[in-house]
Amino acid sequence: MAEYRTFTTDDAMRFADEHSGLFGDHSKLSCEEFGDGNLNLVFRVSNDKGTSLIVKQALPYARCVGESWPLTIDRARIEAEVLLKHRKLCPDHTVEVLHYDAEQAAILMEDLKDYRILRTELISGKQFAHLAPQLASYLAQTLYFTSDFALTGPNKKQQVGRFLNPELCLITEDLFFTDPYCNHERNNIHTAINSDAQQLWHDEALQAEVAQLKADFLSKPQALLHGDVHSGSIFINDENCKLIDAEFGFYGPIGFDVGSLVGNLLLNYLGHFGLTADDDTRQQHQDYLQQQISLLWQQFSQQFKQLMETECREPSLQNSRYQQHFLQQIFADALGYAGCELIRRTVGLAHVADLDSISDSDLRAKSERKALQLGRELIIQRRELSNIDQVLTLLRHLK
Repeated sequence: MAEYRTFTTDDAMRFADEHSGLFGDHSKLSCEEFGDGNLNLVFRVSNDKGTSLIVKQALPYARCVGESWPLTIDRARIEAEVLLKHRKLCPDHTVEVLHYDAEQAAILMEDLKDYRILRTELISGKQFAHLAPQLASYLAQTLYFTSDFALTGPNKKQQVGRFLNPELCLITEDLFFTDPYCNHERNNIHTAINSDAQQLWHDEALQAEVAQLKADFLSKPQALLHGDVHSGSIFINDENCKLIDAEFGFYGPIGFDVGSLVGNLLLNYLGHFGLTADDDTRQQHQDYLQQQISLLWQQFSQQFKQLMETECREPSLQNSRYQQHFLQQIFADALGYAGCELIRRTVGLAHVADLDSISDSDLRAKSERKALQLGRELIIQRRELSNIDQVLTLLRHLK
């Protein structure tokens, strides 16, 4: 058994060459390390004929902090297995894993060099009609077929145990549900909204609802989540989109993945108040985002509903009233987790460029205040908001 070591570019080239037949004999290989910014080493290995692959290796610590924040390298196994399962269920929209090495905590996967990062595209005002329909399909397929509706009880429980992922779940638990609601040293707060952040620390009604959302995150293993569905984990081109970076995957509440994505689309909507100066251009892009949010929920819920009606293996879960209640609970959960995403990306450790790249400090502060306001309303009102149109009305009427 080879002892774990941190890869160099030469190691990454050897790893890619040994575990793929794509390069062929006598290929001249090159390698660049470009990282993912937070937790891992990421390399692109290319040959002289234009073929390339990605090598991703988990570091035994959080790269964004350093060796003072140790992390298990088992997260590479979690990521590889989540992506393999999700690709089996939704091959069109999941990155392909070609090989996983447990000892080296390394994954070899396809290179999405013909795709772009969704967050960057949305910040620049790009629009894709296929975005919501494809992501709705990904969420419906991966979440339904790893749930109690599709799996036997013993199989589901075995899968829950295999994907416990306690260390990375703890990161989510802290950054989503704890840090933003107290004066924590990890928080990253724009000076102009200090007073707004402090209001969160004394908002007992909000904190009670966040506590419920956290309790559900801790104790509601409904399906195998991607666990980090944000616009930086989605690659897109003019025809297709694919999900990457599933190392936060675990069995949790279905609404978490759905809400994380909705929250990121809302962050881009709010960011364009400071990113786009022309009123008509901004309104047109924000109208597009509203349409995509609406389509995302409508198509996800329609597909999930159809699967419950036609593919449910558990007789006691085939009751139509129960299924209707279950879908409404996913909606409420998704709104709550979307609200948490808005708040944590504004005052927590990990910000997003949708807000941070606003150059005008006053405009950035306005967008950030809107994010905090909308986040709070989604969390507080999640049980009263019964459909996606009400959510969009709330969005349009932000102060």
